[in-house]
Amino acid sequence: IVVDIETSGNFEPEKNGIWQIGAVDFENPKNMFLGEAKIDEEDCIEEGALKVTGKTIEELRNESKQSQKQLLESFFQWASKIKNKTLVAHNTPFDYGFLFLRAKKYDLGFPFSHRTLDLHVFAVAKYFEINKKLPFEEGKSKMNLPTIIEFCGLKDKRIQLKENEVVKEGEPHNSLTDAKLEAECLSRIL
Repeated sequence: IVVDIETSGNFEPEKNGIWQIGAVDFENPKNMFLGEAKIDEEDCIEEGALKVTGKTIEELRNESKQSQKQLLESFFQWASKIKNKTLVAHNTPFDYGFLFLRAKKYDLGFPFSHRTLDLHVFAVAKYFEINKKLPFEEGKSKMNLPTIIEFCGLKDKRIQLKENEVVKEGEPHNSLTDAKLEAECLSRIL
C-alpha cells in the first residue's frame, strides 16, 4: 500500500496532527483512498504545513470534518481489504510514524506490518546502478521526492519548500496525488 499523509507540521506526531491520508493499492492501482480530518484542538499547526498544503488554520480545524480518529478508522477499514499490508512511502518513517503513533493515541489497532518499503532506498539503489555513485551532497542524500519524480521522468507540479521558504511555486500538496506519484516512481524504478 503506497501511502502519503499531509500533517499540520514536521515529524512530531505527539504535537502535530494528520489532516489528509492518500493511498494506492500498488497491486491494483485503481483502488485508492483519500480522506481528510480536522486537526485536534491540542495539535499545533506550523507555518510550513500551511504553505505546502495551501490551507489556512481555519480549514485545518474545520469542525464539519471528521476527527483524526475517524479518518484513521476509515483508512484502516479500506486497507483491511487489501491482502498485502506492507506500507510503502517516500521517507517511510514519517508516514508510518505518524500513522502508528496516532493510532496508539486513539487506541486503535494498527493493521500494518512492521516491515515497510521506502521509495527513497529504491531510488538511491537505482541511481547508483545507473551512475556508479551515490546521490549524496554535503553528507546527505539528494533524493528527496521532487528529485525522485524528476529522476523517474515525471513532472513535479507541486509547490516546494526548503526550510519553510517557497523555492518553487506550484500546486498545493495533496496526499493522494503524492501517493500516485510515489506509486508511479516505484513502478518505474522496479
